[in-house]
Amino acid sequence: MKRAILIALGLMLPGLAMSQPSVPDYPTHAVRLIVPYAAGGAPDVIARLVAQKMSDAMGGPFIVDNRPGAGGVGASEAVARASPDGYTLLVPDVPQLAINPFIFRSLAYDSLRDFAPISIIATTPMFVLVRADSDITSMAGLIERARARPGQLTYASAGIGSLHHIAMESIKAAAGIDLVHIPYKGTGQSVPAFMAGEVSVLVSTLAAVEPFVRSRQARLLAGTPARRTSRLPDLPAVAETVPGIDFAGEIGLLAPAGTPPSIVNRLALQVQRAVQSDDVQQRLGALGAIGVGSSPEAYSRSIRTSLGLFEKAVKAARLGAE
Repeated sequence: MKRAILIALGLMLPGLAMSQPSVPDYPTHAVRLIVPYAAGGAPDVIARLVAQKMSDAMGGPFIVDNRPGAGGVGASEAVARASPDGYTLLVPDVPQLAINPFIFRSLAYDSLRDFAPISIIATTPMFVLVRADSDITSMAGLIERARARPGQLTYASAGIGSLHHIAMESIKAAAGIDLVHIPYKGTGQSVPAFMAGEVSVLVSTLAAVEPFVRSRQARLLAGTPARRTSRLPDLPAVAETVPGIDFAGEIGLLAPAGTPPSIVNRLALQVQRAVQSDDVQQRLGALGAIGVGSSPEAYSRSIRTSLGLFEKAVKAARLGAE
């Protein structure tokens, strides 16, 4: 994926890594990392990895606070309204920052105005897959079948407006095919439903489906980033069959707008150090995630880029503001 590669290769924290900025005593009490997803998913696991490293390095507890539901609107609003003192942070993915603004007519936060970007922690590629008992063996085969039987194939997503949903709807629009969307409440529901045969196709992160792929109960067809991933170099990207498809999760760390730059920069430095550690690299790899550890400025630019990308994607998915 072009954006992820640029971030990962060229937009790290060289200045911050050389010297830690002078900061006031921080933290003096517990810092909450609000995660807009249920426990157990990739954003939650990534948040806990970073929280533990920060607790160890900064001498104060960093506590993960899971607040799932409504596309992460409530969790995002809570952080946007919190005191800008560095004690309430958000661990968002793409939907909270770049999809919700085009899904919800009235959103009580602004992705650019109400947050201070700290760092992109990691990106999480997604994949299109079928069960092993399906005779579809490639993305081209899926498209051929969908064209032959319009409206007969179904696909599961983690919910309306989720990145999984937007990615598949964009694939449908670009390929001119018709699959029926069956939304579930998170991957905790969509993956079991897919494995039980309730739907034909699934879009998911690797972490949620790898046990089924390893046991040959499910078959990966293609990845949604524009390029093949280093974890699965032999697996084609969807873009090799449907040009222009480029979607991946982007797990970051945000503070409320107005948080002192000294705190933002210190947190960004700790994210970078956490992501570069061997044990976190191992855990991220096991999740199918790619560690980034960007600067605040790089994260800000990425949010702006995502807003432009997903405004078009939401329109392609024919989802109007609610």
